[in-house]
Order: sequence, then structure tokens, then C-alpha cells
Amino acid sequence: MPLYELVCISRASISQDSMRTLVRRSTETVLDRGGAVRGYVNMGRNQPLPYRMKRHMEYHTHGTFWLMHYFSNPKTSNVLMSQLKLDPRVIRCNVVKVTDKVGDMAKFTLTA
Repeated sequence: MPLYELVCISRASISQDSMRTLVRRSTETVLDRGGAVRGYVNMGRNQPLPYRMKRHMEYHTHGTFWLMHYFSNPKTSNVLMSQLKLDPRVIRCNVVKVTDKVGDMAKFTLTA
């Protein structure tokens, strides 16, 4: 299974409990489909966005940035993206395929 990185921007006004629920739901999506979560990185709360973004009929200038690294098949990534795009707590999200080779996975480390 390839290693993926989910990059997500959530609302700046999101509570800690709501954030925890969002991350847990993303984790359960991966685990229920046979994947494995490698880790999370919180990139900061209430960070300014590079430009004003519109999502769910609202404009946003600040957001909460976080990453999730996971192993899964490509179908799981599609399901995860479709769930997050419908979630009103999420401003933007994207999945990047980090590597497909087992040797490269050992070299990859989580950084904050």
C-alpha cells in the first residue's frame, strides 16, 4: 500500500472537541477500509490563509492546518476526500501520494 499525506485546512473557529471528532472520523475512514494511520501533525490554529477562501457560502481568512500520514489503497483516498469536502468544518483538503516503494517509506519521517 502506498503512503499518502492528507493536508487539511479547517475553520479557525473550530473547537478542540470538534477538531478531535474530525480527525477521529478521518482515521476511522482509513482504518475501516483496511488502511493504517502513521501519524498526525498539527500545523497551528488560527493561522492566516494565503488568500481569502470561500467554502460552504462563507469567506475565510484564517484556518487551522493539520496533516495526516496514512497507508491505504487509492479508493480509500477518494472516499476520504469526498467525506471531507462535504464537511462544513473543512475549508480545503488535498491528498498527496508520498511514496509507493517500501525502501523509501523507511526514510520518510514525520516533521512538524
